[in-house]
Amino acid sequence: MSYRSAPPNFSFNVAQARNVGGLPLLSDYLALTKPEVNFLILITTFVGFYLASPSDGMFSFACLFNTLLGTLLVASGTGALNQYVERKFDAQMRRTARRPVAAGRLTPSAALVFGTVLSAVGSIYLAIAVNLLSSVLAALTLLTYLLVYTPLKRKTPLCVLVGAFPGAMPPLIGWAAATGRLNLEVGMLYAMLFLWQFPHFMAIAWMYREDYDRAGYLVLPKGKVRVPFVILETLLPLLALVAISIMQSPRRHAAIFHVGVVLLGTGFTYFGGKFVLERSRVAARQLLAASIVYLPLIYGVSATLCNRTR
Repeated sequence: MSYRSAPPNFSFNVAQARNVGGLPLLSDYLALTKPEVNFLILITTFVGFYLASPSDGMFSFACLFNTLLGTLLVASGTGALNQYVERKFDAQMRRTARRPVAAGRLTPSAALVFGTVLSAVGSIYLAIAVNLLSSVLAALTLLTYLLVYTPLKRKTPLCVLVGAFPGAMPPLIGWAAATGRLNLEVGMLYAMLFLWQFPHFMAIAWMYREDYDRAGYLVLPKGKVRVPFVILETLLPLLALVAISIMQSPRRHAAIFHVGVVLLGTGFTYFGGKFVLERSRVAARQLLAASIVYLPLIYGVSATLCNRTR
């Protein structure tokens, strides 16, 4: 996932905690960081780092820790800054109205300072403790997400496509951290995460389409083209994702790898197909749940059975 919208029903309920004595709780600051999104970001960053690490040398746990910590700080800062930027719109949507800034439990200035500090510290930390390329990629992700994708959500449904580019960056950050460079091998991981975001976000967008419409977001087109748009944005990327996943190169137990990939892809495709046929809130929720289960499992299969760099 990417730095994008969190799965609403899989989020922590920290944002709903009450204040004590009028003072914001630490849970409100934690909610600013979008921890449920960060979990998926760290998984995909880890897999990128792991597969880029030489298989014939000692694995650097220290570098991995520094990479994950720096990435977590930048991702957390991005989440906080996103809530600062979209606070007025969040307040108009049922699914986001209880967020700390939108609900008034934290001031906008507090979120701005908190997010800026986390992002800056994370970027600097990556540059010093890991390497410059990983820092640049993390900073580029943050800037693209906040300055390009976020404002586009109120202008065009193409924002979903645009947002998928920075949303797929975590494995690149992990790969760059391990090797100091990027190559075509990491493109497979990037493509998988890029494509995964479409069915994932279509499920969220359909579940909360009235909310998005009320707040003036154009994540889905209006009128008769809305349903065809959702169908195409769900099925085509989903089928491409399954195909690309199968194209990976397992280093051992190829039969087990392909069986696992096919089973995961079949399950994900089933819920995607059910969603586009029914287009109900229940089907959308099931597709969302399937996407949350699928991503760590498919990346786990890749990390376990695919080739590491030599």
